[in-house]
Amino acid sequence: MKSTSPSKPRGSITWKGHHFTLEELPLVELTSLGIDAYGQQALQFCQDWLQGQEVFPIHTSGSTGKPKEIKIHREQMDASAQATLRFLGLQAGARALVCIPTQYIGGRMMLVRGLLGGLHLHVIPPQSNPYAEFLRSLSPEELPSYDFWALVPLQLQTLLEQEAHVIRSLEKAQAIIVGGAPVSAPLWAKLQKLKAPVYSTYGMTETVSHIALRALNGSQASTSFQLLPGNEIQVDDRQCLAVRGAVTLGQWIQTNDRVRLKAQDAFEWLGRVDHVINSGGIKVLVEPLEQKMAEVFTTIVPRTDYFIASQKDERLGEKVILLIEHPGLDVKTELLLKNQLAKTLNKYEIPKKIIAVEEFARTETGKVRRKHTLDSLHNS
Repeated sequence: MKSTSPSKPRGSITWKGHHFTLEELPLVELTSLGIDAYGQQALQFCQDWLQGQEVFPIHTSGSTGKPKEIKIHREQMDASAQATLRFLGLQAGARALVCIPTQYIGGRMMLVRGLLGGLHLHVIPPQSNPYAEFLRSLSPEELPSYDFWALVPLQLQTLLEQEAHVIRSLEKAQAIIVGGAPVSAPLWAKLQKLKAPVYSTYGMTETVSHIALRALNGSQASTSFQLLPGNEIQVDDRQCLAVRGAVTLGQWIQTNDRVRLKAQDAFEWLGRVDHVINSGGIKVLVEPLEQKMAEVFTTIVPRTDYFIASQKDERLGEKVILLIEHPGLDVKTELLLKNQLAKTLNKYEIPKKIIAVEEFARTETGKVRRKHTLDSLHNS
């Protein structure tokens, strides 16, 4: 299958003062321009794409296991990008900020969407505040705005904590997609005041980024993910999602994500089946439990990351434990947390132990590596 990209690509790409149209980029000798390693790998990918390369190696992030290299075909990336462009109504000439790592599928597909859609891409190094460099060098009136953003939750949270002129620039977006980690309840609440439409993504490297989007705010806000064109879904006997489409080369990809089908093209995400804890014969679903705890954390220890895990227990088989990313949780705060959680959760959900960890293990995209964090505790 041939790429559907235009024979004369429109759009452009900018990196740290270097600006290239997509027509001239394939002819540029990157090593002669003094561009750093990160910029070179992003621009080199764009050159390879524009010159017709058919297969691209890429690494998974390693959030649920060991990172691995897989090969993705051009036609898969083409199908994924075109579906997103159509779903969000992005037109040639739109401006997009690429501020998530371009060596992984989320950032890589932002580049492909720009190359196929004739967008004007501005690529910057990943950081918690994508506007940080602009705020140091530009006045509020000069702050750039973008039609299309892809962010991880930490970046979106940081932007929403900035001054009003930053929020106004963000609200000029036609679409903001957020992925790489779940959107917390406090962040969701803040998004209800944001005028720009924000979508949560569902997907993975093997599905060439997202295959479904969920509107988080505005009149289209929903608890369900809407499938993008060209994909189909089904569930197995565990109620875990499987995906097939052009992005998977027509092969079914089975996941460990428990879902509730709402329609042939819509589903609610319930959490990973391998995150279910069997405590005394009662199945505790980890992700919904973490959501129930969000308000307590927002009140007592705001902006503190946490996750639910389990430990072996002679009586219960497994017991629920809570890990908190905190350099030194004092006795008073821990007691307050325990008391408030006891009022919020049922007796099977209440953590039997709270463990403070100075720093969670994370992927390069900022996603918590739960198993790695737990293993580090056992080995310490």
